[in-house]
Parts: sequence; C-alpha cells; structure tokens
Amino acid sequence: MLQAGQVTVSRLIVLGATGDLTRRYLLPGLARLAATGRLPDGLDVVASAVEDLDNDAYRHLAQEALDASEADPVAARVLLSALSYVPADVTRRDDLQEVLGQGDSPVAVYLALPHALAATVCGHLAAIGLPEGSHLVIEKPFGDSLESARQLNRAARAVVPERDVFRVDHFLAKSTVLNVLGLRFANRVFEPVWSNRDVEAVDIVFDETLGLEGRAGYYDRAGALRDMVQNHLLQVLCLVAMEPPPTLGETDLRDRKADVMRSVRPPAPEEMGRLTRRARWSPGELDGAPVDAYAEHDGVDPGRGTETYAEVTFFIDSWRWSGVPFRLRSGKALSNQRREAVIQFRPVPHLPTGLRGTPAPSRLRLGFGPDTLHLEIEVNGPGDPFELERAVLQQELAPGDLPAYAQVLEAVLEGDPLLSVRGDEAEEGWRVVEPVLQVWESGEVPLEEYPAGSSGPQPRPGDRPW
Repeated sequence: MLQAGQVTVSRLIVLGATGDLTRRYLLPGLARLAATGRLPDGLDVVASAVEDLDNDAYRHLAQEALDASEADPVAARVLLSALSYVPADVTRRDDLQEVLGQGDSPVAVYLALPHALAATVCGHLAAIGLPEGSHLVIEKPFGDSLESARQLNRAARAVVPERDVFRVDHFLAKSTVLNVLGLRFANRVFEPVWSNRDVEAVDIVFDETLGLEGRAGYYDRAGALRDMVQNHLLQVLCLVAMEPPPTLGETDLRDRKADVMRSVRPPAPEEMGRLTRRARWSPGELDGAPVDAYAEHDGVDPGRGTETYAEVTFFIDSWRWSGVPFRLRSGKALSNQRREAVIQFRPVPHLPTGLRGTPAPSRLRLGFGPDTLHLEIEVNGPGDPFELERAVLQQELAPGDLPAYAQVLEAVLEGDPLLSVRGDEAEEGWRVVEPVLQVWESGEVPLEEYPAGSSGPQPRPGDRPW
C-alpha cells in the first residue's frame, strides 16, 4: 500500500472532469483516500473538460460534489488544495498537450469520457508521448464490439505498455466480489465440491430498482447486455469459475481469469431463443409512484429496441465446468434490488427412507450489496425430528475500508493493475457477447416487455426459477 510521501506518479490528470463519473465517484474516491491517509503527498490532480472555467469555479463545483457525497471536510480541503483545472477540447491535440503540460515525471491519465472518444484521445496521447512509467486509465465499456475493442487495445498500447493500461471495471474492486477469492481458496470445505460433479447451476444476478437516472443518451445505445453482462457479470463469472492461482499477483490472477473467458461458449444460433431473453419495461409503478414506459423517456429512440433486461445462459468448455449452466441476468426498474451470485448444488443421490419432505437443492449465495453470505441447507425440523426443514446460515460481510472507486484510484496511483481488466479479457468478453447481440439485432429473439416495478418477464414453461 502507498505510504504518505510515496508517489508513483506526479500528477493524476482527469479528462472529462465535469461529468457524472468524476462528480459522483472520482472526486469522492480521492477524498476517501485523503481521509484514510492514502492520498500521496505531493500529488497534483489536474482536471480538464470543455467548459470554460477557472480554478476557483471548478473547485466550487468539486466542493458541491464532495458535499453531496458527505466527504470528510478535512479530506475535502486537502483534495481541493491539490486540484487545478485546465479547459480543453481533448479531441484536439494542441489542447491535450496543454493539459499534459511539460516535464518527464510519470503521470496517470484518466479518461472519464464517452467511450467513443477513447481511441481518438489515445491517438493524440501516443503522438504527444507520455513520460516513462505513466498510466492510462480507461472506463468501461471497452469498445462496443470485438473489432472496436481490438482497435482500442491497439491505440492504448501505443500510449503505454499493456501493464500500464488500467481498464476500470469498478465491480472488481467491490469488497464482496473480492471475497469470492477468500471464500473459495481459503476454505477447504468448498473447493472439493466446486465443479460440475457437485454444482448443478450458477446464477449471477444484478437487478436494479433504478431506471435511467439521466443516462438515456448512453444507455439507449448500450442496453443491459452491453452495460452489465458483457463486463461486470462476466468478470464475476471468471472469479467464480477460475482455477486456483498460485498467487494473487496481477499476472497469476488475470491469467486464470483469461483462461475462463476463453472457455466461455456463447449459445449457438439455434439455442438463442431458449438460452437468451431480452425485454424492456412498460408502464408500471415503483415505490407507489407511476413510471412511464422506457420507450417514452426523453432521449430514448423507441425504434432502436434497446433492452432494459438481459438474460443469457453460457456454458464453460473446461474439465471443471463442462455441462454446468451459468445464467447471467440484469434488469432495470424491477421490484427488488438483487445483486448476488448463487451456486446451486446438485440434489442428494438418495434420501434415506424415514426422512420426510422433498429437500430443495443446497445453495450458496454471495450478495454484492448488501455484502452477505448465505448457505441454504436442509436440517431436521424442531418438532418432528424426521421432518426436513430449510435452514439458512447467514453472515454479514464487513465492507472494505475503501469504496470501489477509491480502491480503483489507489491501484492506479500504486501502479498495480490487479483489479483492472487485461486487454485479452476485454476482447474475449466481446467474443462471447457479440453473437447474442447479432441475433437480437436481427429480431430473431423477440423483445418482450415487463411492467416497471415487477420481477421481470413472466417465467417461461420449463424455466428454472430465479
């Protein structure tokens, strides 16, 4: 971990510094580092965006963002004192050069920009040149197709070496997601049953009660499959399914994740109707308030047919997981917020005569917010000792001392890419999802609807319950 006074980069340069990402996550994340003594002494934070502001005006905007996040006031003052602002259109090379300034000390350049601009900005950075040891930080999505991901990777590697490219998927920095590693590899009781011999199915779910929250411009061009499944949920799948790494060093861990991603098999064209679903919300009610249909929101093009609910079942072609369905689901404007991975174990091969009841499969649930661990098992009931009853062993997991984006920023400042997505992983994610997108865009899988505030599309005959 960084110690006070230990600086691996001289400056953190944030491009797109007036945007939602910077205001809601990056500035509060930096303030949290300051509050815990992890913001390095001497680090300059240079903010840049197209708005014509001076330092005082931008610091006022930053103070409002920090107040809204309830940042520690002392930490906020420390951050604001390190903060400066340079107005620029970073799609112009001369403007970007002015933001970068002069000097040969390493810098970290954070592209908090629309993803369509990333390759252009990388081209300018490559032409300008960054000092040796600099880092390039790119927010997901990493492209919008396999080919665009390849192009973005080439552009990024022309700026800095692969190890210095930080592709941010903040889901990897969530404390409970990382707890998957401790649960699996520090407890002998789980690893012997962590395979197709004993696991029947795996569900990875990220259901939200939120709607668009002002993101229609981005979301209507992305949809649930690109926005959540292609990155966040596939990354969780990798952590659940990967082989034990020899160390938690960035090479070992990311090698094992990449092994899984290369083994994921998307549904065949003839399976798409059975193994995938897409839907968008229709008029309904959330928390007692009426909600318009997704297609009626400002900034949405109804003809685009963007899904707000995506469900895909993948299989992993490996010795450990062959035949086990991994079902990934994410939806918006649903009745309940549900964020978890569920490992469902196979039923017992024989129930001794005399035990009464139909035992449900044992399930291990890992909640990603709130952070919880649930183990659902069958036990003898409290009355009749031969009557089976469901029991749930539950543990609340303490969150880490840093929120996800503070963890991401600390890793960037340390130069540790452990929690970032490697280029080959990003490309494999698109390889897995692109066949689904192509079939959906052809209309071969119908776009269903579900009322806002419901649990999603109606179950189909033969579907395994969620």
